Amino acid sequence: MQPLRGITLKILSVCVFLIMASLIKAVSDHVPPGQSVFFRSSFALPVIVVWLLIRGELRHGLVTRNPTGHFFRGLIGASAMGLGFAGLGLLPLPEVTAIGYAAPLLVVIFAAMFLGEQVRLFRLTTVAMGMAGVLIVLSPRLSMGADPLDVRETLGAVVVLGGAVCAALAQVFVRKLVQTEGTAAIVFWFSITASCLSLLTLPWGWVVPAPHELAMLVAAGLLGGLGQILLTSSYRLADASLIAPFEYTSMLLAILIGMFVFGEVPTGTMLLGAAIIIAAGVLVIWRERQLGLERGKARRTMPPSG
Repeated sequence: MQPLRGITLKILSVCVFLIMASLIKAVSDHVPPGQSVFFRSSFALPVIVVWLLIRGELRHGLVTRNPTGHFFRGLIGASAMGLGFAGLGLLPLPEVTAIGYAAPLLVVIFAAMFLGEQVRLFRLTTVAMGMAGVLIVLSPRLSMGADPLDVRETLGAVVVLGGAVCAALAQVFVRKLVQTEGTAAIVFWFSITASCLSLLTLPWGWVVPAPHELAMLVAAGLLGGLGQILLTSSYRLADASLIAPFEYTSMLLAILIGMFVFGEVPTGTMLLGAAIIIAAGVLVIWRERQLGLERGKARRTMPPSG
């Protein structure tokens, strides 16, 4: 284990994904979300393939025993991506980021529902706390008035929350896939599936992007692939419970990019809700770490069998 390198790669992945989201947001007034999903997924593939070649995993790493599982993971994951990209065009970047933090909290609930994982009172309480924070972030957007701007922002809130739900479900699919599939296969086949599924949105009006928009879309795809590699590598170098909290550094970066690039000033309500969500997320991660340590201690003290 190399915890410092793992933390560094995690923070780098957060920065790369935020820059990618900013590029998608910059073209969102003209480029439909489905088209953005296509560029994000298809142009990530060359980066992923080169990475697999360097690691010597391309030939055997892409073999799959569960193509159906990859399809449904791709379907839910592409839906999450599309809804998130749509939300970037409707809401400020910091708000989209804060609402997206609901996904890991929802994973706790979905894992109990679909995977049979045991969830005790502490985690249920922290999840409820986090969802209260989500409601605080959403509250200014849920009072839809006659103003078209109000309608647009309410739609954005619903869309981004739907994206967080899909992202959580996608993580549940990944938890099932890792039982039979390697990381390389999961990453590669997701990009393939999302690229193909995004083509189904062609009838909803793809556009010919301007040269600068095309450059940003291609860059978003390349950065998406790079971010995935950095994220995967970070979890190889350090325990998940150690590096997961660094996901929340994205809020600071989102606020800075929102203010200085898009002229979006965060509200006190948004910051309060985000702080509550982050606190709940950190508590869930801390509890997972404690349970992991307890399970490891129990295994070490068990008498040998036989």
